[in-house]
Amino acid sequence: MRLAILGVASLGAVVAFYILIGYPLLLWLVPFRTAPPIRKDLKFETTVSVIMAVYNGASQIRAKLETILALDYPKRLMQILVVSDGSTDETESIVREYADRGVTLLVAPRGGKAAALNLALQHATGELLFFTDVRQPLDPKALRHLAANFADPTVGAVTGEMRLLKGEAGEQADMDRYWRYELWARDKQTKIDSLFNTTGCIYAMRRSLADPLPVDTLSDDAALPLLAFFRGYRVIFDPQAIALDYPAVAGTEYRRRVRNLSGLWQTFARYPQLFSSNNRMRLHFLSHKFGRLMLPWAILFVMLGPLGLPDPWRWILFGGEAMYFLLALLDRFLPKESPLKRLSSPIRTFVAMNVASMAGIRVFFVDPMELWKPTRVKPGR
Repeated sequence: MRLAILGVASLGAVVAFYILIGYPLLLWLVPFRTAPPIRKDLKFETTVSVIMAVYNGASQIRAKLETILALDYPKRLMQILVVSDGSTDETESIVREYADRGVTLLVAPRGGKAAALNLALQHATGELLFFTDVRQPLDPKALRHLAANFADPTVGAVTGEMRLLKGEAGEQADMDRYWRYELWARDKQTKIDSLFNTTGCIYAMRRSLADPLPVDTLSDDAALPLLAFFRGYRVIFDPQAIALDYPAVAGTEYRRRVRNLSGLWQTFARYPQLFSSNNRMRLHFLSHKFGRLMLPWAILFVMLGPLGLPDPWRWILFGGEAMYFLLALLDRFLPKESPLKRLSSPIRTFVAMNVASMAGIRVFFVDPMELWKPTRVKPGR
């Protein structure tokens, strides 16, 4: 029995090591076959439908519409669609104020983001669809850069860079290190061939490749780009297309992680071809995106390893594990100036991400719409 436990723990350690260290090293050191460079042309212009689904966004909608209207892109080529997903605040009345500036309001009964996007697809007339969210301001050049990539006929979808701003509070500030790795990996995978998902607040795709979503879809930014990927197109990352995001108010960032990771579980279950030879980037999918969901389970196997050891090693290792999680729990109560914060903060973020990934399997047992909760932010500099 002890040998079996140690064997499972060893397997978990190998898997965790590969996901955390092995694959990043592989991506950095191995000269994978790369696709031709994207033929990006900043002079390329075509019609674009800007689509934003919003629920009770009155506190942010005005500022977001101003950033959309300030985009450096010909207004004659832009159709701006705002879908109110059953908003009960002043969202709809504020959007109507912008009707004479080319903003169209679509009102839907409360049904979730996917249903709202489906309504927008029925009205979208642009050759490109630009999806964005109410919370994140856009750089004036964002749409110009996204659209420029579609001068290359192999490109089916493009995502930009969401830059995390630093604020005085908020759990999202601790995500910066992980997010830098994610952007680096996206850049590498773009050069190899393609990504698998995009960033929901800043991505665009060809209208001809977009189909209506199941109404309980949690991650449109994964489900829609995969429609392009499995038709042979590339899904790419352009760091010059920028949206900004603020740290989340304490207590809301974890819920957002659970929702996002639940969306990945849901998407991967609905696209089994991701695990087959039909996925031309299968190695990278298994190592990166699917690996992200497998990591906490591998760590759990490692944590059970001391059960296979004799005393006193068993209790020494269990004691070390307990100290690790105690630091994660104490982090929220430590003052910012505490030297221990440098250790406890990244530990808490790492633990929270992996707990959120494990909690994401709830999507298979509850109504996915129960996982939708609004994210509140505290603006920073």
